[in-house]
Amino acid sequence: MLPTPTRHELAARLPRLIVGLVLFGVGVAFMVVANLGLSPWEVLHQGISFRTGISIGTVAIITGVVVLVLWIPLHERIGIGTVLNVLIIGPVVDMSLWLLPDQIDMMWLRWVLMVGGTVVIALGSGLYIGAGLGPGPRDGLMTGLATKGINVAVARIGIEIAVLIIGYFLGGTVGIGTLVFAFGVGPLVAFFLPMFSLKPLYRYQEKDPGKYEGAL
Repeated sequence: MLPTPTRHELAARLPRLIVGLVLFGVGVAFMVVANLGLSPWEVLHQGISFRTGISIGTVAIITGVVVLVLWIPLHERIGIGTVLNVLIIGPVVDMSLWLLPDQIDMMWLRWVLMVGGTVVIALGSGLYIGAGLGPGPRDGLMTGLATKGINVAVARIGIEIAVLIIGYFLGGTVGIGTLVFAFGVGPLVAFFLPMFSLKPLYRYQEKDPGKYEGAL
């Protein structure tokens, strides 16, 4: 577990973390309603949802917990942001889908929701990653594999292709939106992240790189 931030640190970081996670969930819901293709993980979540009848948000929570279990042999450190990522995004997706129409016939509006959803997800990612309170479970899985000698890009691509294929065969929506997300979200997060990144909360001690020295 990562060292617990002070109250002052939480007061500065927690609001942007929560806003970022809420925006992420809203963006996912936009893409679901657009029905033009989802991100790989959401394809998996939707496919499982179709097969089980469990809401896509609840599936996202369950999947997040399962991924966190996979952190154990990787010795990744769980932060407050990691836990809130699992607990907040799924319910926000379900609530947003409850508020949004089930189906939209106007193609131009579906495109707006698909592109807008990608942008909102990237904005939310910039906020919650920039808060520096711990990675999301899926990101932590990839960085954990990287510490075991697997190239992080290879790990990310391999995992996302695998969940995309599984989700597709389960009935998840794959389409132009999947490609837009795949090629667009990275540059968009790179654009937003510097705007919202705070100074790292913890840094390794020079004498003992296995421990954190505390807040900067």
